[in-house]
Amino acid sequence: MNSTVLMVGGIILLLFVLIFVFTFMRYISLWISAILANVRIGLVELFVMQLRNVPPNVIVNAMVMATKAGLAISKDELEAHYLAGGRINGVVSALISADKANIPLSFKEATAIDLAGRDVFEAVQMSVNPKVIESPPVTAVAKDGIQLIAKARVTVRANIRQLVGGAGEETVLARIGEGIVTSIGSADSHKSVLENPDTISKLVLGKGLDSGTAFEILSIDIADIDIGKNIGAQLQIDQANADKNIAQAKAEERRAMAVAHEQEQKAKAQEARAKVIEAEAQIPLAMAEAFRSGNLGIMDYYKIENIKSDTDMRGSIAKDSQ
Repeated sequence: MNSTVLMVGGIILLLFVLIFVFTFMRYISLWISAILANVRIGLVELFVMQLRNVPPNVIVNAMVMATKAGLAISKDELEAHYLAGGRINGVVSALISADKANIPLSFKEATAIDLAGRDVFEAVQMSVNPKVIESPPVTAVAKDGIQLIAKARVTVRANIRQLVGGAGEETVLARIGEGIVTSIGSADSHKSVLENPDTISKLVLGKGLDSGTAFEILSIDIADIDIGKNIGAQLQIDQANADKNIAQAKAEERRAMAVAHEQEQKAKAQEARAKVIEAEAQIPLAMAEAFRSGNLGIMDYYKIENIKSDTDMRGSIAKDSQ
């Protein structure tokens, strides 16, 4: 009976040992690789990392990379950055690249850049190998009214000190576009711009357009300049058309006023004619009334008719003589 109990107990103990060995096998391999790389980290610490939801292999690999490169980064710093949502491998790679390129970059600055959402490793690479940004076509008009369309190639490198809070590529391109418009707009002739496009580069580069951005502008090169429309001539044509339309409108207004005045005069003439006809219609009535009242005799009437006939004859003779 005792031997059976001992056998069962031994089997249970063996199972626990096997479970322990299989559980800690990966931690043991990580611990051995860390020791071989001269990284001081305990086996229990690796197990505790897992309990804190920190992958031990990520921390150990980062510490091995840093130690081999001669950088001193503690386990606690890496864990804290991982728990904050940072990208440990990118930060360590950036620190190694910066150290080899003699670019001053501390672990605190690298983690701040990483947590700000920027790729710190790419930024270090851009500091070593500058990047060329092509601007979209920028349209501007010289003083002689000729439109020019320019494209620029901007060589920039990352400004490590301003990566946190610095403006991005869009701001740089917008400022460069504004500088190109100002430079072309201040030129007296489009020909001078075509002959010396480097004047645009010098003027734009001297404005300090990289201030407050995450980049340092090294050079601005005008890649291409095309001639667009003759804006001055087009504006003159538009002004002439506008003046013509205004003159036509004023002429139409005067014509309408003249027509209205003529119609008004005709209406007045018709009204006067109507009054004359009305007055002439009253004459026979007045004469009849004069006959009835005895104020006009028949001889008087004949005299009036003779005078009227004589007047009409004189008028007819006068017209014939003319």
